[in-house]
Amino acid sequence: MSYSLILGSGSPRRVDLLRQMNVRFEQRVIDIDEVYPNELNGLEIVTFLAKLKGKAHQSSLTKKELVLTADTIVWHDKKALGKPKNKKEAVAMLAALANKTHQVYTAVCLSSHKKQWCIDACTHVSFGTLKKEQINSYIENYKPLDKAGAYGIQEWIGLIGITKIEGSYTNVVGLPTEKTYQLLYPFGLTQ
Repeated sequence: MSYSLILGSGSPRRVDLLRQMNVRFEQRVIDIDEVYPNELNGLEIVTFLAKLKGKAHQSSLTKKELVLTADTIVWHDKKALGKPKNKKEAVAMLAALANKTHQVYTAVCLSSHKKQWCIDACTHVSFGTLKKEQINSYIENYKPLDKAGAYGIQEWIGLIGITKIEGSYTNVVGLPTEKTYQLLYPFGLTQ
């Protein structure tokens, strides 16, 4: 059977990465409340949310459609750093990440009208020293309020502040491309 792919994400970074992978898709976003049980940690959180986003689409899928959903968090000091609510929260997040290593977790879920298949990835990211003026300048100029942990690795702060990365770079951008390719391949959705 030949499938068509729907991207159930509004993330411009995920759109760009799929296009760079030569994956054909259309975008359909359903907004959901991204709420998860308090007892979940790290990978459990992103897997729960990626599946929840996929479930929101399942009733509207035809037998020939698959939807790709994903969730990414920054995990630091045993807690999730999601998207900051405001500039003050973004400053606090980046100050907390300075001179430390944190994890970036992503889960990717492929859903049919009946089933779900998931993959996940973890990348360790280390920041060096971040001066207060660097953090303020980055937030002012790059407006990272739409990014988990208040930063984009591909932006200025990543270029000047990250000292080490272990694992998938594209996972930190928002989509672990190699694992996503392996997820899509059996369905004929990749080259």
